[in-house]
Amino acid sequence: MTTNFSKDRLGDRRLVTSAESKAPHDIAVALLTGGSDKPYVFGLTTSLTAKGATLDLIGSDELDCSEYRNNPSVKFLNLRGDQRSDVGLVQKTLRICKYYLRLIGYAASSKPGVFHILWNNKFEYFDRTMLMLYYRMLGKKIVFTAHNVNAAKRDLVDSWVNRLTLRVQYRLAHRIFIHTEKMRQELMDEFGVASSRIILIPFGINNAVPNTDLTPSEAKTRLGLLDKEQAILFFGRITPYKGLEYLIDASRKLWAKGSKCRLIIAGRVDRCEKYWEAIRQDIQREVESARIILKADYIPDEETEVYFKAADVLILPYKEIYQSGVLFLAHSFGLPVIASDVGSLKDDIVEGKTGFLFHPEDSSDLARALDRYFASGLYANLGARRRDIQEFAAERHSWDTVAQITMSTYGDLLQISWPKNEVSTAVSTASLDVNVP
Repeated sequence: MTTNFSKDRLGDRRLVTSAESKAPHDIAVALLTGGSDKPYVFGLTTSLTAKGATLDLIGSDELDCSEYRNNPSVKFLNLRGDQRSDVGLVQKTLRICKYYLRLIGYAASSKPGVFHILWNNKFEYFDRTMLMLYYRMLGKKIVFTAHNVNAAKRDLVDSWVNRLTLRVQYRLAHRIFIHTEKMRQELMDEFGVASSRIILIPFGINNAVPNTDLTPSEAKTRLGLLDKEQAILFFGRITPYKGLEYLIDASRKLWAKGSKCRLIIAGRVDRCEKYWEAIRQDIQREVESARIILKADYIPDEETEVYFKAADVLILPYKEIYQSGVLFLAHSFGLPVIASDVGSLKDDIVEGKTGFLFHPEDSSDLARALDRYFASGLYANLGARRRDIQEFAAERHSWDTVAQITMSTYGDLLQISWPKNEVSTAVSTASLDVNVP
């Protein structure tokens, strides 16, 4: 009996046998990951194999885990290998060149008829143009997940070359997965993509990070917080578009009014040394006084739950974004989110039920949103509300829904039938406006 991994309604891992899954179909896919984004890769891989797909998972040391090695429906191919940044330029160059040679060789001899690209590799312009043409020449059907329609525009480094290569990739992909209606519209308006080639899928809830019996009280103790202290969390990569400076300023406004809240900043600095150095110097006094708990480093999966369980609220002070995986990570732990009203963040925040919104790049409005939150019933009853938020997120962002829509798309491209009633049910469930008590 074939055994696969899936998750239950509240996001915990569990075993799923082939008897529980739908009948397997002859759908073989190469999943091209770029070697990163473990949470998304894990959720998609385990949910697709539970539906009967067989996968060649093109990964790296970062993605290697026992769930893949022990799953007979997954062939894990570690073509990318080590991606550590603390090596010399020559070693990095040789490493990436070897990877591209392995990838090109794999494509030429691979059996799967569908190549599903989750992320491009190091040389994005090459990936968007020459690699896409190469895959098409080999007769592969190409599915591309556009997590960001144009990340360079978001990061204020857009160029005509960037837009041209994006247009080529979008033109050569047979189907494009996006997560929001706003992204669909941008693809159509700015890149001329036909609506019929764009597929809307939910952003699957994070089920790769361990969620143990650790309690919020125990988590606070681990971070040096008192049980009653209000803990505000900023989590994830530190980069200018995420607007950390607005959160710092808003926190200072609360402290000036006598608040005893603590700010936790946890995440690695992402290629913005000058930006980070200015912030680091600015917050040095608050770090020394312990008003700010600082962990400016990569947070391993096994430590992540400590931060989300110790915190009383997650803040997303982004200046620009399409959608945020950190938001869904917070919801998987039942943590409310206060976010700037940019991109499609408001689509997944129910005011007063799962969080609050504030005006982007406005630290005063963020401070007011924090005041509203700490005076709300959501905060007062956080212990009970965490489970409500988990259930809400699991319903709206089920990997089962993602897998059903994805399998249907694969089937259409390969001209293999996939039950349509599954897909229609999945779309209906994903669009439910679930009421959180």
